[in-house]
Parts: sequence; C-alpha cells; structure tokens
Amino acid sequence: MEFRIMGPLEVTGSGRDRTPTTPKHRDLLAMFLLNAGRPMTVERLRRLLWPREGGDRSDSLVRGYIGQLRQLLGKDVITTVSGSYVLAIGDDQLDVDRFRLLVDKGAYEEALGLWRGEALEDIDPEGERWVETRRLREELEELRLLALERRLQADLDAGRHRELLAELRRLTKQHPLWQRFRGQYMLALYRSGRRVDALAAYAVLRDQLDGGHAIEPDPELQLLYHRMLHDDASLHVSAGPPVLLPPDVNGFTGRAGLLDQVVGGQIVVHGQAGAGKSALAVHAAWRARENFPDGILYADLRETTTPSAVLEDFLRWLGCPAQAIPATPEQRERLFRTYTANRRLLVLLDNAIGEAQVRPLLTSCPTIVTSRSSLGGLTGARRIWLGVLDDGDSLNLLMRSSGRAPDDALRRLARFCGGLPIALRIAGSRLAARPEWTADYLVGLLEDEHERLDGLRAGDQAVRSAFAIGFDGLPEAARLTLCGLGALSAPDFADWVTDQLGGQAEALVDAGLLETYGVDVAGQVRYRLHDLTRLFAREQPVPGVLAKLAAVVLARVRASRFSLVSGDPATAVATRDIRESVEWLAAERAFLAGLVTDLHTAGLDDECWQLVHLLAPYLERHRFLDDWRTLTWLALESARRAADERGEALILLDQGDLHLAEREWDRAYERLRQALDMFMGQGRRREVNRARCRLGRVHLERGRLQEAERALLACLEGAGNQRDLAEAEHVLGAVLRRAGRLDEAAERLLAAIGRLAELGDRHRQADTLLDLANVRLAQAAKPDARAAAEQARGIAVRLGDRLLDARALLALAGVNRAEGAVERARELAGAALEVFEKTGDRRGAANARALLAQG
Repeated sequence: MEFRIMGPLEVTGSGRDRTPTTPKHRDLLAMFLLNAGRPMTVERLRRLLWPREGGDRSDSLVRGYIGQLRQLLGKDVITTVSGSYVLAIGDDQLDVDRFRLLVDKGAYEEALGLWRGEALEDIDPEGERWVETRRLREELEELRLLALERRLQADLDAGRHRELLAELRRLTKQHPLWQRFRGQYMLALYRSGRRVDALAAYAVLRDQLDGGHAIEPDPELQLLYHRMLHDDASLHVSAGPPVLLPPDVNGFTGRAGLLDQVVGGQIVVHGQAGAGKSALAVHAAWRARENFPDGILYADLRETTTPSAVLEDFLRWLGCPAQAIPATPEQRERLFRTYTANRRLLVLLDNAIGEAQVRPLLTSCPTIVTSRSSLGGLTGARRIWLGVLDDGDSLNLLMRSSGRAPDDALRRLARFCGGLPIALRIAGSRLAARPEWTADYLVGLLEDEHERLDGLRAGDQAVRSAFAIGFDGLPEAARLTLCGLGALSAPDFADWVTDQLGGQAEALVDAGLLETYGVDVAGQVRYRLHDLTRLFAREQPVPGVLAKLAAVVLARVRASRFSLVSGDPATAVATRDIRESVEWLAAERAFLAGLVTDLHTAGLDDECWQLVHLLAPYLERHRFLDDWRTLTWLALESARRAADERGEALILLDQGDLHLAEREWDRAYERLRQALDMFMGQGRRREVNRARCRLGRVHLERGRLQEAERALLACLEGAGNQRDLAEAEHVLGAVLRRAGRLDEAAERLLAAIGRLAELGDRHRQADTLLDLANVRLAQAAKPDARAAAEQARGIAVRLGDRLLDARALLALAGVNRAEGAVERARELAGAALEVFEKTGDRRGAANARALLAQG
C-alpha cells in the first residue's frame, strides 16, 4: 500500500486505486497520515473532523467512518491500541517519509520526482484546518528547495549551465532572497559568456537587500562576485569540488592492516625508497573520497618545494581569486586556514623532504604526509612506518601487475625484488608488456646482481631512479657512507659500522636509503640496507672499506676474546667485561659472519682467517655450530690461498674443536693430527701442546684412557703457561674420573680450578667446577658436590651464559637427587631441558631427559 500526500491525496494498493472518494473518509485518512504511527482517540478525531462544531457529533459516527475506511484499505492498516486508533505503515509507504530519506541520502533527483505540489492540496488547500498541514508544508518546502539547490549544483558541475538558465531565472523570481539560487544563476550566466548579466544579477540582489533590509549579500556570494569581477579563470569550468589526486593505483594489494589508519588527523607515512608510500596514501585517499565532499587537495612536494607556491595553488582551487591571494607566505597561511576551517577537506602532501615544507600547509583538516623521513619535528603527527611486503603480498602484487598465474618462477622473481613494491610493479609490468616472455626468462635476466637494476626498468619507471632521487640530494659524506655500506653483505649493522664509514646514518635514513632496525642486546642502534639499495650503492664502490672495517673488527674481537679466554696471569678480567663482550658478540654475530664472507670474496685472506680464529671460542661456547662450520671452511681456504701455514694449522685446530663439539671423533682426530703435524714442522711448541691436549680429549671420548693419559701428561711436561697447564689438568681430571681414580681426578680438577681463577677465565672455571661436582658425587661427598655446582651456577648467572647455567642446573639436579629431594631434582632438570631444547644442545637435552626418566 502506498500513500501520497505531496500534492492531492492518493492511495494505491495491489495495482489499483484505493483513494477514498467520500469527503469525511478523505479527511479521516488525512488525519491519520499527518499523525502516522501516533495513537488517536475518538475524541481527538471528532474534534479534527468537525473543528467548528465543538465536538457535538457522536463517537459511534466516528467509529463508523473508521470501519468504512478499514474496509477500503484493509483491517491491518488501522489498528486499535488501548482504545485508540493507529495508522500502521512503514517508512517506504508514505511519500513524505520517502522524500525525507532520499534528501538525507543525497538522491535529490529522485526526491524531487515525488513532488506533485503542496501537501494535501485538495483537502486543506489553505492550510487552515489543521496546524499539522501548515507545519508539514513549511518543512517540505525547505527540503524541496535544498534538494533543488543540490540538484542544480550537480548539473552546473556537469557543465549543463546553458540548459539551467531558464529554470534558474524562474527560481530567482520566485525566491528573490534565496541567495544560493542567485549565486547559481550568476554562475550559469558567467559560464554562458554573459559576464555583464551575471554581475547585474548580483547588483539587483544587493539593491533589494540594501533597500529593504540594509544588509549585504552573504560572504560566499560576495566572493563569487569578486571572482567574476576579476574574471577568475577557475570559474569557467567546474568539475565539482577539487579532487587533485593522481589516479588510484591499479591492482593495489597488501597493507590491509594499514589502510584504515592512513586517513584521520595528521598522519606521516614514512619508509625507504620504493616502499609504496605514495601508492598507499593515494589509495587510502580514494577509498575515503565520500567522506570529504568539499574535495581532496594534493601536492607533490618533490616537484613544488616552496610551500608558498603550494599555498597559492590550493587557494585558487578553493575559489580564492588570483588578485586576492596575499603576497607573503605568512598571509597565505592564514588565508588558507580560513578557507579550510569549515570545509570537509582532505590534504595529501606527497614526497615531503622536511618539516619546513609541511608546517605551512597544515590546517585543521585531516592531512596525509608521505616522506622517506619520519619528520620527527611534526610533534602532533601520528606515524605509520612502511616496510617491504611479505612473501604472500609480494607474490600477489606480482600476479596482479603481470596478469600471470603463480608458479615457482614467479616466486623466485618476487624474491629478487625483495618485497619492494616499486620493483615488484616494474617486474610485473615488464611481463605484462611482453606476453611472450616467461617468468623464468625474466628471472634469468635478473640473476646477475650486476645487471639486476638494469633489468628492473619498464619504460620511464626504474628502481634505480627511486634510489637516485634520495642519493642525488645527499651531501658528499653521506654518499660515501652509503657506497661504503654497499661493500657489506650482512643483513644489518650497528651504528659503529656507519661511524667508521662517515657517520651519516641518519641522513641516509631520512633519504629513505637506510632503515633503522632497532636497538640490539648490546644497546647499539642497528640499521638495515635493502638488497636492491645495496646493489645501487655498489655501483660507486669506495676502495679500502673492507680492509678498514677488518682492522677495527679484529681489534674489537680480540678484546672480546681476551675476556673469554684470558691467557695473562697478571690480568684479572671482571665478570662485567665478559658479559659485555658476550653481548657485543651476540649482537654482531650475523654481521661478523657476513664480514668473513665479504673478506673471503674480496681476497683479504689474512683478515678472513684471523677473524674466524678469533671468533672460535665464542661460537664454541654458545654452540653456533652451523656458523662455525661454514666460517672455518672459508677461513681454511683463505689461509691456504694466502700460503699461511700457521693460519692453516690454527684453522685445522679450530675444526678439530668443532668436530669435538659435534661428537665426530674420527673427523676431530683427523683434523687435530693434521694441525699437530704442521705445528711440529713449524716448531711451535705451545700450539703443539694445545693440539696434543685436544687429541687427549679425543682418546678420552673414544675410551682410550691410557693413550689419553699419556698425551695429557706429555702436555703437562711441555706446557709453558698457566692456561695450557689448566687445560691439560682439566682434561686429565676427566680421564682419571672415567678410570675410577676419583681422588686423583679431584686433585687435578682442583688444580685446574685454581689456575683458571687466577687467569680470570670464568667460563672454563665453571666448566671445571661442574666436572668436579660429578667427581664429588661419585665420592659420595654431597656437600662438596653441591658447593662446586652452586659456585659454577653463580658464575654462569653473572656471565649471563644460558647454556652454562643449564648445565649447572642439571648438576644441581643430580645433587638434589642424591640427597633424596626428587621433586626438586625434577624441577631443576626440567628447567635445564627447556634451555637445551631452545638452544639446540642435543647432548644436554639427552642428559636432562635421562635424569627425568629415573623417576
């Protein structure tokens, strides 16, 4: 059922006219429609139907009319509630309700189509019978004029100014003081080439207002008049509110978690070159277009670096006549803020270089700023950092930009691009432009690092250009820093590295060529260089960078190594020094491993093997066996390439230690025998003793206790320093324990502990204390066993060595079990097992499980 009262009363339902013809039925229905959804008593209906008769009619007469109206419309249309009557219709059944909804939604053309005249014009033509009729007519007229005004503006924006002239002329006569119609009429005249008539139309209104009301036209109309007076070119063509955005990014993908954060308040989207900052900002702005009916302003600050020029452009787009734009930047700022204060605008400032470019352009409107720098000086802004895409989003972007289905070749291509959106789009564009190419073919073009940047070019788009923009604007010192960093293959590096290469890290970050990675365990700021940026940096190499860094690193690692394995009896190394050394080595492990590879590749062989040899104690202590294995092979090749026999023998010795840690006894024996033979041939007595001591350990692990004891006693006789004596006594103590000679074992271990304490070698002191704890347990000397294990754990905790601490926990678990504290033993063993599993120490984990399995 549909009811129409915007004009003559009409009712339709089930495809036929149901409009009442009896006058009182029509009056009654009009009353219900004016009060739809409200309960109406019989008394109120009687007074409304016969307003001049004082309510003398009977209630039964009213009820009779209601019954007859129900027969016409249907029983469910007029319902009875608590003795009152209610017209029950939905929002879409009455044309007045539909009209209001359509105006609210902005569907002005459709809303105006419902208008057939004044409400109930055939029932209450004068609007005097019922106050509701008069009020409704006033509301609907305001809404009609608003809808008409908005519809006319849309037609003007679409360029239909000539077709509107007659309608606008009529409206200005019907509503002479409705200034919006006057302004639209002036604009239609102006765009139709009738500038004089447009100015005259303004003069007519001004005279009317001045003569009858002594007031001036509205400021908006005055501004329009002045713009016409000065022939403002921006008035000639209108495409609606200014939307200056570049086209939306085709096939935008990824960043799902960031899109909704980009628009709102002051937002700085920052990240490295080519990360897709502009694409994200533009795409987010287009998505939010409906929220900004007054337009979106856009400026590429890389092209227009002067804020004053941007302000002039923005003011003209917002309707300010050219002659009214102030000359000074400060005045332009104030005027721009005035123009934007009451408008629902979005401002996008793309490719900002610094805060000074942006500040004059900030208003109360939501503003997006993209920059390679985080623009920390904009204290009121919220920042969104944009990194590279993950593997899934990278592949998705490549699929969309290339139109290809995913396969292994496309995944390899995505990896070559390193998740950098500009590289992915260019690679995808090349495939889309060359349908005869396979992804495998393009992968082949990019496999050579020296040719990769040349291959990532499509038309005038090139990855190299994205880097060159930031690079060309850098001072010379920063350029040298970047080119120096290009020599490194490490995934990240600390601030001390950039300091050695010129100390321009922050300038590179601001230029989008370097990324701050965080603060490491040693308290150092770390940076990361994208693989493609590294290739760009390598195009202008700086000679001597690796040699310079190698010298610094060797000195630093020597100092750290000294803390781990002191060999000077006169020097006591503090626990804090050891902890700091371990923290620094932990922070730099990946960097040092990368540097070893770089040195090896560059032919700096002496530096390569020396660095690996110095790193051996740390890699052994923390069981980084995979790294150790890889690095020793590079070091061995470098030592041999340099024809350095001592270096080769030392690396063979390190490989023997590695195989001992891996429990590969045969391979350990082979390497240690080679090292021993070379040291003997070189006459290096100390290194000979060290090799023999290691071979003693191999004999011990193989169960050859007599051979082990002979080798270790020979070491003791030939030892020339405290450290070698301590090491030999420690291993000999382990041999004697295995042989069941517990008192002799304890004596040797105690001697080793004393020497290591004097040397300040805390790690090996704790190792030896743990072996002593096991000997004391075998002797049933439980208090002595606990004392040794607790002392070892105290050292481990102070050093911050998790693996050593886990071994101490396991030793204490054994002591507690021997003392009968089974639950405490299981608790300690479980804690040790957790550490062993996390660090990949299979032997330690097996020992812990064995203790737990004892129940």
